[in-house]
Amino acid sequence: MEKMGNRIIIVKAEIIMTPHQKGKLELKIKRIRATLAEERRRFGAYDDSRGLRYLPTSIYLKLQDYKGGLVYLRWFAKNFPDDLGFPEFLFEWAVILYMNDKIKDAERKTMECFFRNTYVFDKFFGRLIKPIDKAEYSNIDTPEYTQYFIYSSTQPELVEFTKWLSEFEQTEKFKSIVKRYIDSRIRLKIEHDPEMRGSLIRIDGKLLNEI
Repeated sequence: MEKMGNRIIIVKAEIIMTPHQKGKLELKIKRIRATLAEERRRFGAYDDSRGLRYLPTSIYLKLQDYKGGLVYLRWFAKNFPDDLGFPEFLFEWAVILYMNDKIKDAERKTMECFFRNTYVFDKFFGRLIKPIDKAEYSNIDTPEYTQYFIYSSTQPELVEFTKWLSEFEQTEKFKSIVKRYIDSRIRLKIEHDPEMRGSLIRIDGKLLNEI
């Protein structure tokens, strides 16, 4: 065990990968970036209807190239500032932030992931997923969406992040934010007053400011 900034390094689990496999993944990232750059050149803006912009983070995790992942996410945040992202993408973002010792940022991104789908951490830890009778406005919000969430706490390369997330879940800060967020979504399902609904819808931003 060794100390690195605010992180405790428990196990350094490296994915064994041949140079050929690594090269193929790196080439895939380059091709995605090249395609996005070409779209911007042609249209004057990024018109990524295929969602290619979400793919590199999972590849950076496979490569365990967390520095490269952070550089990419800085580019993403600059060019897609209003993009909410998918739960798995936000999870990957949180992992990359944590592995770069950006703990506060990782906490915030972890909460954003939870707000996007309140069931993904149950899926990650292999817990029973219990549907909540709350406002859910798209398939991304639902328990069924977790079938697309491929990450698990049993993955050896995620052992360090898993321990951190498990401990973060037990903090009063996390529990308080989760409770108030879920309560707001339960109320939102039956609330009809426009002003109150607006306040409930915007609560996630207020909660994030507590991180």
